[in-house]
Amino acid sequence: MATQIETGEITELISRSGVHRNLCEGALVEHAIRRNECRLASNGAVVGYTGKHTGRTPKDKFTVRDSSSENLVHWGAVNQPFEPEKFDAIYQRVLDYLRGRELFVQDLYAGADATYRLPIRVVNELAWHNLFARQLFVRPVQAEARLHNPEFTVVAAPEFKAVPERDGTRTEAFILVNFSRGLVVIGGTRYAGEMKKSIFGVMNYLLPQRDVFPMHCSANIGSDGVTALFFGLSGTGKTTLSADPQRRLIGDDEHGWSPAGIFNFEGGCYAKCIKLSKEKEPQIYNAIRFGCVLENVAINPETHVPDYDDQSITENTRAAYPVDFIDNAVIPGIGGHPKHVVFLTADAFGVLPPVSRLSREQAMYHFLSGYTAKVAGTEAGVTEPQATFSTCFGSPFLPLRPRVYAEMLGRRLEQHGAQCWLVNTGWHKGPFGVGSRIDLRFTRAMVRAIVDGRLDGAEFHNESSFGFSLPRSVPDVPSGLLMPRDMWADKAAYDQKAAELSAQFVKNFEKFEVSSDIRNAGPRRG
Repeated sequence: MATQIETGEITELISRSGVHRNLCEGALVEHAIRRNECRLASNGAVVGYTGKHTGRTPKDKFTVRDSSSENLVHWGAVNQPFEPEKFDAIYQRVLDYLRGRELFVQDLYAGADATYRLPIRVVNELAWHNLFARQLFVRPVQAEARLHNPEFTVVAAPEFKAVPERDGTRTEAFILVNFSRGLVVIGGTRYAGEMKKSIFGVMNYLLPQRDVFPMHCSANIGSDGVTALFFGLSGTGKTTLSADPQRRLIGDDEHGWSPAGIFNFEGGCYAKCIKLSKEKEPQIYNAIRFGCVLENVAINPETHVPDYDDQSITENTRAAYPVDFIDNAVIPGIGGHPKHVVFLTADAFGVLPPVSRLSREQAMYHFLSGYTAKVAGTEAGVTEPQATFSTCFGSPFLPLRPRVYAEMLGRRLEQHGAQCWLVNTGWHKGPFGVGSRIDLRFTRAMVRAIVDGRLDGAEFHNESSFGFSLPRSVPDVPSGLLMPRDMWADKAAYDQKAAELSAQFVKNFEKFEVSSDIRNAGPRRG
């Protein structure tokens, strides 16, 4: 799939003593503890801490601009160009830094479908990063391992720090993607998610050229064998709602929609675990055991029991584990064409309905918008709700122009007769700080009614603010909950907030070149 097989420099780097190749989970845990990289939690998971960077640093990600990427990549603030000569220079410095060090290598795949998967190699300075990669990507079976020929290689050297004046980076941290050479080079950050998301970006670049729609979504299958998709940004419930004991999980984050159906890009899950509890999210809670990597989770210094409510290090605490740690997971992660596609948003303004049925044009409008909201306390400087728009629910990971992905969604919905829905997992009765978050049990009930087909024949009516089609009733959900304006004590305050949010939708959408049918499918006032 990539244009060039792994470089000779990497082959030389890993063909020596002191390099551990394709170690199992137990051996990697032993190395991580021996090297004092991690701590061992009471539940058997290893706990790694990432220091300064507790999340991705998208402003430090660059793409090499050369003859192969020049006319394909959508250059701008997301896809920042990097000179090939600068890449070659810093890449060589990283290789020189790694020579003579103890290294860890995994040969893996991105993609559960053998027709479209990408053979990758991950080279790590840290043992726990190598364990993370092993658990998150697709692990080859023994027969495949002997034939593995990587088309993309990730080199992660977190302790190597760039010098911006010399290297052309923004800071000491960098994530450099070179499509021509089949390389991702990461330095200056210990946040393991950079490896996962870099390969996601690679798949988003390669697969549309093979008529595969890459998606930032989770997927599961019901007892009827029908697949459902869940799009959403971090914190909207994508992982939580797809890990349903009543359905089988395909994957929690990244998938492709090929002419044959759905397939998971990964072999694992990367779940947020802030405020995790066995009562609310039993499948995720039970998946945290030996072989799992906890990231930035506080543990009791004496008992080593994880404290999932502690956000003193970061609110973005994570758990990485193989998908088969989830009971009843689909292995390999492949399913048929979905019947229902769910967009998740956490509206902190409290004005979006809990569940809405979308037309094809509305689906494309809200897919391009990719709306959710940040709330106070989740990021420095955020003191009140802030609207966030991330194109296609994954703007940082989209190398191509947005319309490429939106047009693929529209074609797939039309070809397979899939129904699209918008589910608000955020606030009602008022905005953040006034109202309350919609109870998870009601959100689960709405989602189950969607994917089980119980809303297919329901009675719907239109609301005036956003043009949504709303069900008059949903099993196991109070009917009053379905009309957000009715839940506000101050109706004028609701109208004002709805108008403010509508205006932000309209302003954000000005940048897209789309047909009038799609543009007119947005909010009706702004």
